[in-house]
Amino acid sequence: MDDVRVPILMYHSVATDPNDATRALSVSPQAFAEQMGVLAEQRLTPVTTAELAACWRTGRPLPPRPVLVTFDDGYEGVHRHALPVLAKHGFIATLFVSTGWLRGPYDTGGGLDTMLDWDQVRELAEAGVEIGGHSHSHPQLDQLDDRALRSELILCKEIVSDQLGRAPASFAYPYGYSSRRVREAVREAGYAQALAVGNDLARRAQGPYALRRVTVRRSTTTAEFERLVQGRAIGRTFAPDRALTKGYAVVRRARQARRAVARALN
Repeated sequence: MDDVRVPILMYHSVATDPNDATRALSVSPQAFAEQMGVLAEQRLTPVTTAELAACWRTGRPLPPRPVLVTFDDGYEGVHRHALPVLAKHGFIATLFVSTGWLRGPYDTGGGLDTMLDWDQVRELAEAGVEIGGHSHSHPQLDQLDDRALRSELILCKEIVSDQLGRAPASFAYPYGYSSRRVREAVREAGYAQALAVGNDLARRAQGPYALRRVTVRRSTTTAEFERLVQGRAIGRTFAPDRALTKGYAVVRRARQARRAVARALN
Protein backbone atom coordinates (compact mmCIF):
# COMPACT_ATOMS: atom_id res chain seq x y z
CA MET A 1 0.00 0.00 0.00
CA ASP A 2 2.89 2.40 0.73
CA ASP A 3 3.92 2.28 -2.93
CA VAL A 4 0.46 3.10 -4.33
CA ARG A 5 0.45 6.38 -6.23
CA VAL A 6 -2.87 8.17 -6.61
CA PRO A 7 -3.64 11.02 -9.02
CA ILE A 8 -5.44 13.83 -7.22
CA LEU A 9 -6.79 16.18 -9.87
CA MET A 10 -6.99 19.86 -8.92
CA TYR A 11 -9.69 21.84 -10.72
CA HIS A 12 -10.87 25.38 -10.10
CA SER A 13 -13.52 26.90 -12.37
CA VAL A 14 -15.57 25.00 -14.96
CA ALA A 15 -16.90 27.72 -17.25
CA THR A 16 -17.72 28.49 -20.85
CA ASP A 17 -16.58 32.11 -20.66
CA PRO A 18 -14.40 32.64 -17.57
CA ASN A 19 -13.03 36.06 -16.73
CA ASP A 20 -9.37 36.95 -17.04
CA ALA A 21 -8.65 36.23 -13.36
CA THR A 22 -9.72 32.59 -13.60
CA ARG A 23 -9.19 31.76 -17.28
CA ALA A 24 -5.87 29.91 -17.02
CA LEU A 25 -7.13 27.59 -14.28
CA SER A 26 -10.61 27.22 -15.74
CA VAL A 27 -11.66 24.31 -17.94
CA SER A 28 -14.52 24.37 -20.40
CA PRO A 29 -17.61 22.25 -19.70
CA GLN A 30 -16.82 20.20 -22.82
CA ALA A 31 -13.25 19.53 -21.69
CA PHE A 32 -14.41 18.54 -18.22
CA ALA A 33 -16.95 16.11 -19.70
CA GLU A 34 -14.25 14.60 -21.93
CA GLN A 35 -11.86 14.25 -18.99
CA MET A 36 -14.46 12.48 -16.85
CA GLY A 37 -15.08 10.25 -19.84
CA VAL A 38 -11.38 9.35 -19.80
CA LEU A 39 -11.64 8.33 -16.14
CA ALA A 40 -14.62 6.15 -16.95
CA GLU A 41 -12.97 4.57 -20.01
CA GLN A 42 -9.85 3.76 -18.01
CA ARG A 43 -11.98 2.31 -15.20
CA LEU A 44 -10.58 4.61 -12.55
CA THR A 45 -12.49 4.79 -9.27
CA PRO A 46 -13.07 8.29 -7.86
CA VAL A 47 -12.88 8.57 -4.06
CA THR A 48 -13.12 11.57 -1.74
CA THR A 49 -10.19 13.12 0.09
CA ALA A 50 -11.51 11.80 3.39
CA GLU A 51 -11.80 8.28 2.01
CA LEU A 52 -8.26 8.25 0.62
CA ALA A 53 -6.78 9.53 3.87
CA ALA A 54 -8.82 7.08 5.95
CA CYS A 55 -7.59 4.14 3.90
CA TRP A 56 -3.98 5.22 4.26
CA ARG A 57 -4.43 5.97 7.95
CA THR A 58 -6.04 2.63 8.85
CA GLY A 59 -4.48 0.31 6.29
CA ARG A 60 -7.87 -0.39 4.73
CA PRO A 61 -7.46 -1.30 1.04
CA LEU A 62 -8.17 1.30 -1.60
CA PRO A 63 -10.59 0.56 -4.44
CA PRO A 64 -9.12 -0.46 -7.79
CA ARG A 65 -7.34 2.35 -9.63
CA PRO A 66 -8.31 5.23 -7.29
CA VAL A 67 -8.41 8.84 -8.42
CA LEU A 68 -9.56 12.05 -6.74
CA VAL A 69 -11.49 14.85 -8.44
CA THR A 70 -11.09 18.04 -6.40
CA PHE A 71 -12.25 21.62 -6.90
CA ASP A 72 -10.84 24.70 -5.14
CA ASP A 73 -12.44 28.02 -4.15
CA GLY A 74 -16.13 27.41 -4.92
CA TYR A 75 -17.00 28.61 -8.43
CA GLU A 76 -20.60 28.40 -9.58
CA GLY A 77 -19.70 26.24 -12.57
CA VAL A 78 -18.96 23.30 -10.26
CA HIS A 79 -22.71 23.12 -9.65
CA ARG A 80 -23.89 24.19 -13.09
CA HIS A 81 -21.50 22.21 -15.27
CA ALA A 82 -19.48 19.69 -13.25
CA LEU A 83 -22.22 18.18 -11.07
CA PRO A 84 -24.33 16.81 -13.96
CA VAL A 85 -21.24 15.15 -15.47
CA LEU A 86 -20.22 13.64 -12.15
CA ALA A 87 -23.77 12.37 -11.64
CA LYS A 88 -23.83 10.84 -15.13
CA HIS A 89 -20.82 8.69 -14.29
CA GLY A 90 -21.72 8.09 -10.65
CA PHE A 91 -18.53 9.87 -9.60
CA ILE A 92 -17.84 11.49 -6.25
CA ALA A 93 -15.54 14.46 -5.66
CA THR A 94 -14.28 16.96 -3.08
CA LEU A 95 -14.98 20.69 -3.15
CA PHE A 96 -12.79 22.96 -1.01
CA VAL A 97 -14.62 26.22 -0.27
CA SER A 98 -13.25 29.61 0.67
CA THR A 99 -16.18 30.62 2.86
CA GLY A 100 -15.65 34.36 2.47
CA TRP A 101 -15.86 34.05 -1.30
CA LEU A 102 -19.22 32.27 -1.51
CA ARG A 103 -22.41 34.23 -2.12
CA GLY A 104 -24.44 34.68 1.03
CA PRO A 105 -24.16 36.05 4.56
CA TYR A 106 -20.38 35.66 4.89
CA ASP A 107 -19.40 37.05 1.47
CA THR A 108 -16.42 39.41 1.72
CA GLY A 109 -16.55 40.25 -1.98
CA GLY A 110 -13.23 38.59 -2.72
CA GLY A 111 -14.47 35.94 -5.14
CA LEU A 112 -12.68 36.05 -8.48
CA ASP A 113 -15.70 35.12 -10.64
CA THR A 114 -19.30 34.00 -10.13
CA MET A 115 -19.24 31.90 -6.97
CA LEU A 116 -21.52 29.26 -5.52
CA ASP A 117 -24.17 30.16 -2.98
CA TRP A 118 -24.85 28.02 0.08
CA ASP A 119 -27.96 26.37 -1.37
CA GLN A 120 -25.81 25.11 -4.24
CA VAL A 121 -23.13 23.91 -1.83
CA ARG A 122 -25.78 21.97 0.08
CA GLU A 123 -27.02 20.41 -3.16
CA LEU A 124 -23.49 19.35 -4.01
CA ALA A 125 -23.09 17.80 -0.55
CA GLU A 126 -26.40 15.98 -0.89
CA ALA A 127 -25.17 14.59 -4.22
CA GLY A 128 -22.17 13.01 -2.50
CA VAL A 129 -19.55 15.73 -2.97
CA GLU A 130 -17.33 16.07 0.11
CA ILE A 131 -17.16 19.70 1.24
CA GLY A 132 -13.77 20.67 2.63
CA GLY A 133 -12.23 23.89 3.92
CA HIS A 134 -10.06 26.28 1.91
CA SER A 135 -9.72 29.09 4.49
CA HIS A 136 -12.09 32.06 4.81
CA SER A 137 -10.49 34.78 2.68
CA HIS A 138 -7.99 32.71 0.64
CA PRO A 139 -4.71 34.22 1.91
CA GLN A 140 -1.20 32.81 1.71
CA LEU A 141 -1.45 31.03 5.05
CA ASP A 142 2.28 30.74 5.64
CA GLN A 143 2.57 34.54 5.52
CA LEU A 144 0.09 35.07 8.39
CA ASP A 145 0.90 35.38 12.07
CA ASP A 146 -0.39 32.67 14.40
CA ARG A 147 -3.54 34.53 15.42
CA ALA A 148 -4.62 35.35 11.87
CA LEU A 149 -3.78 31.84 10.70
CA ARG A 150 -5.95 30.24 13.37
CA SER A 151 -8.78 32.68 12.61
CA GLU A 152 -8.77 31.74 8.92
CA LEU A 153 -8.90 28.02 9.72
CA ILE A 154 -11.48 28.14 12.51
CA LEU A 155 -13.83 30.63 10.85
CA CYS A 156 -13.91 28.51 7.69
CA LYS A 157 -14.65 25.40 9.71
CA GLU A 158 -17.35 27.04 11.79
CA ILE A 159 -19.15 28.51 8.78
CA VAL A 160 -19.16 25.20 6.89
CA SER A 161 -20.39 23.44 10.04
CA ASP A 162 -23.15 26.00 10.50
CA GLN A 163 -24.31 25.82 6.88
CA LEU A 164 -24.08 22.06 6.34
CA GLY A 165 -24.60 20.70 9.83
CA ARG A 166 -21.25 18.91 9.91
CA ALA A 167 -17.67 19.99 10.19
CA PRO A 168 -15.31 19.68 7.21
CA ALA A 169 -12.77 16.90 7.66
CA SER A 170 -10.45 17.87 4.82
CA PHE A 171 -8.57 21.04 3.93
CA ALA A 172 -6.69 22.42 0.92
CA TYR A 173 -4.04 25.12 1.27
CA PRO A 174 -4.80 28.29 -0.74
CA TYR A 175 -2.24 28.58 -3.53
CA GLY A 176 -0.84 25.27 -2.26
CA TYR A 177 1.38 27.14 0.21
CA SER A 178 2.04 25.62 3.62
CA SER A 179 4.81 25.13 6.16
CA ARG A 180 5.32 22.96 9.21
CA ARG A 181 3.65 25.67 11.32
CA VAL A 182 0.66 25.87 8.96
CA ARG A 183 0.25 22.11 8.79
CA GLU A 184 0.31 21.88 12.57
CA ALA A 185 -2.29 24.64 12.82
CA VAL A 186 -4.53 22.81 10.35
CA ARG A 187 -4.26 19.67 12.45
CA GLU A 188 -4.97 21.57 15.67
CA ALA A 189 -8.01 23.20 14.06
CA GLY A 190 -9.52 19.74 13.69
CA TYR A 191 -8.96 18.93 10.02
CA ALA A 192 -7.97 15.29 9.58
CA GLN A 193 -6.08 15.71 6.30
CA ALA A 194 -4.99 18.41 3.87
CA LEU A 195 -3.97 18.73 0.24
CA ALA A 196 -1.11 20.76 -1.20
CA VAL A 197 -0.29 21.08 -4.92
CA GLY A 198 3.22 19.91 -5.76
CA ASN A 199 2.13 18.64 -9.19
CA ASP A 200 2.90 15.03 -8.45
CA LEU A 201 1.00 11.88 -7.59
CA ALA A 202 -0.07 11.42 -3.99
CA ARG A 203 1.60 8.78 -1.84
CA ARG A 204 1.02 7.64 1.71
CA ALA A 205 4.59 8.61 2.64
CA GLN A 206 3.78 12.30 2.02
CA GLY A 207 1.72 12.27 5.21
CA PRO A 208 -1.94 13.21 5.69
CA TYR A 209 -1.27 16.98 5.71
CA ALA A 210 0.87 17.29 2.58
CA LEU A 211 -0.77 15.11 -0.08
CA ARG A 212 0.13 16.32 -3.55
CA ARG A 213 -2.13 17.12 -6.50
CA VAL A 214 -1.79 17.70 -10.22
CA THR A 215 -3.17 20.86 -11.80
CA VAL A 216 -5.74 20.66 -14.60
CA ARG A 217 -5.77 23.84 -16.69
CA ARG A 218 -7.62 25.26 -19.66
CA SER A 219 -4.54 24.36 -21.72
CA THR A 220 -4.56 20.69 -20.62
CA THR A 221 -5.22 18.55 -23.68
CA THR A 222 -7.01 15.22 -23.61
CA ALA A 223 -3.77 13.40 -24.39
CA GLU A 224 -1.96 15.25 -21.59
CA PHE A 225 -4.82 14.48 -19.21
CA GLU A 226 -4.58 10.79 -20.04
CA ARG A 227 -0.86 10.86 -19.22
CA LEU A 228 -1.53 12.62 -15.91
CA VAL A 229 -4.03 10.07 -14.65
CA GLN A 230 -1.71 7.28 -15.77
CA GLY A 231 1.17 8.91 -13.89
CA ARG A 232 3.28 9.35 -17.02
CA ALA A 233 5.53 12.31 -17.89
CA ILE A 234 4.39 14.33 -14.89
CA GLY A 235 7.88 15.68 -14.19
CA ARG A 236 8.26 16.90 -17.77
CA THR A 237 4.74 18.34 -17.91
CA PHE A 238 5.18 20.45 -14.78
CA ALA A 239 8.90 21.28 -15.03
CA PRO A 240 8.24 25.02 -15.65
CA ASP A 241 5.86 25.16 -12.68
CA ARG A 242 8.40 23.57 -10.38
CA ALA A 243 11.11 25.99 -11.44
CA LEU A 244 8.84 28.96 -10.74
CA THR A 245 7.75 27.48 -7.42
CA LYS A 246 11.33 27.07 -6.23
CA GLY A 247 12.20 30.63 -7.17
CA TYR A 248 9.14 32.09 -5.53
CA ALA A 249 9.73 30.02 -2.39
CA VAL A 250 13.03 31.84 -1.88
CA VAL A 251 11.27 35.20 -2.20
CA ARG A 252 8.53 34.22 0.23
CA ARG A 253 10.98 32.90 2.82
CA ALA A 254 12.81 36.22 2.68
CA ARG A 255 9.52 38.07 3.24
CA GLN A 256 8.77 35.86 6.24
CA ALA A 257 12.19 36.54 7.70
CA ARG A 258 11.76 40.32 7.32
CA ARG A 259 8.37 40.18 9.03
CA ALA A 260 9.79 38.11 11.88
CA VAL A 261 12.54 40.66 12.43
CA ALA A 262 10.02 43.52 12.31
CA ARG A 263 7.83 41.80 14.92
CA ALA A 264 10.82 41.22 17.17
CA LEU A 265 11.78 44.89 17.02
CA ASN A 266 8.27 46.17 17.76
